[in-house]
Amino acid sequence: STKSRILKKVNSDFFKNWTPEMSYILGYIVADGCIYKRKDRKNSYTLNITSKDKDNLLKMGKNLSPNCSISTKYNSQKMPYSQIQISNREICGDLISLGVSSKKNYNSDFLKIPKKFFSDFTRGFFDGDGTVYIYKVNGTPQIKAGFVSPNLFFITEFNKQLCEVIGIQCKAVHKVHSKNKKVPLYNICFYIDDCEKLINFMYRNNPVLYLSRKRKIFKKWRLIKRRGYTKQNYPSKIGWHLNQKVST
Repeated sequence: STKSRILKKVNSDFFKNWTPEMSYILGYIVADGCIYKRKDRKNSYTLNITSKDKDNLLKMGKNLSPNCSISTKYNSQKMPYSQIQISNREICGDLISLGVSSKKNYNSDFLKIPKKFFSDFTRGFFDGDGTVYIYKVNGTPQIKAGFVSPNLFFITEFNKQLCEVIGIQCKAVHKVHSKNKKVPLYNICFYIDDCEKLINFMYRNNPVLYLSRKRKIFKKWRLIKRRGYTKQNYPSKIGWHLNQKVST
């Protein structure tokens, strides 16, 4: 693997003021980032952000440092992923005060995100730990999007705030077990109409930062709907049923 580079010139005030870019990157860090204490220096921390999508990681990195460089690492399955590391007291201190930690054990104040920037935070979290795909039931296309987190408190609070702001019923939080993860994960899912409301919310301000791969799936769904597709075509109510709260 390529040797990691700790960024030198850093925009140390980046997380002091709420902006669309700051909120997106904060959401992404919640999903695919962490802060860890450095062993070689006392009271020194490093921010680590990882991604399979190098281009999007580079875009985020340029916000944090104009001379951003990315290193390549390999996971236990020997699959490559990209990584940025930032050792900056201001940035790490601001993130810790916002609630980001090494163990994803977010504090109760973490979700105090201004409403104006909650869509950007949601999109960042989705691009890090969200999924979306189009599938068929009895030959009829349906769409499903979801969020996952190892932190039950966080996903529960996020669920409440997100569903309230997009005007839908609160989702069920489901416990899922992953083969590659030792800890259980918790997810929430959005189907069809609710998924469309989520799409409109996340991309409402014509954002600069987003993961192209996931946005393309949403655009594909819009094309399917445009081809004279109506709700009455559904031979199955499975999608509508799954939008309801089933269990917690």
